Amino acid sequence: MQAVLPFPDISPELFSVSLFGAEFALRWYALAYIAGLLLGWRLVVRLVKTGRLWPEGRAPMRPEQVEELLTWVILGVILGGRLGFVLFYKPLHYLQNPLEIPMLWQGGMSFHGGLIGVMVAAILFCRRHGIALLSAADALALAAPPGLFFGRIANFINAELWGRPSDAPWAVIFPGELAQYCPGWDQAPCARHPSQLYEAGLEGLVLGAAILFLVYRRGWLTRPGRTAGAFFTGYGLARFAVEFFRQPDLQFVTLDNPMGYALHWGGAGVSMGQVLSLPMIALGIAFFLIARRRA
Repeated sequence: MQAVLPFPDISPELFSVSLFGAEFALRWYALAYIAGLLLGWRLVVRLVKTGRLWPEGRAPMRPEQVEELLTWVILGVILGGRLGFVLFYKPLHYLQNPLEIPMLWQGGMSFHGGLIGVMVAAILFCRRHGIALLSAADALALAAPPGLFFGRIANFINAELWGRPSDAPWAVIFPGELAQYCPGWDQAPCARHPSQLYEAGLEGLVLGAAILFLVYRRGWLTRPGRTAGAFFTGYGLARFAVEFFRQPDLQFVTLDNPMGYALHWGGAGVSMGQVLSLPMIALGIAFFLIARRRA
């Protein structure tokens, strides 16, 4: 018999209350966003207080400016993440149901869309306050991995974005008929890769630890752009790799395209996550080239 891991008995909701006939709940997913933003904010505040790490021993912004930047980042994450999901993953559905676009409580956020939102917010903020954009990007690169880690853990608790069928001893039987139905798989219910945990480990822990090491032990902030380049390249490569173990998005799965490739040629192709990761890798390389040229 296949050795698999049972799905932990954790409710997606921490608690719920009824007020005025409506149900309000605090979910792990919301808590993950809050924890990631607050931890990222504290990391950047500590960073800007350590002048020796920056070019000419001077941080690009003051601690109180980091607090204002946090507000801009929150707006960028929410607006960009939601619009990215709408445009990248379900454009036809939301074109037919536009009133569902602001219904964030129904779920549906895109990391790549949120990243674009944060980039736009950071550019506008830096232009408004006269802050060096490359150094600000380096600071945000240090702040991003905690949010990625907590977000992927929340995806696992929500039993969403699970991986492809697997007979690995650490494979998990996720709840729900859709997760347990695997055409052509020998055993039912089938177990799947816990791809959310793969992403939490690579995008959150490994990438975050690498950036901390480069910043505090190798002095990468002294050359603006390098740390941001490390983040974009590292995340793009990590996400591209994990996509091989992640179940494709259902809207891309058809009889002619059972693997759910967003772009495919015969039996080969790439998923939407991989398509969106390629520009991130290219952007990371661009940051490296800019930093080298300026040096």
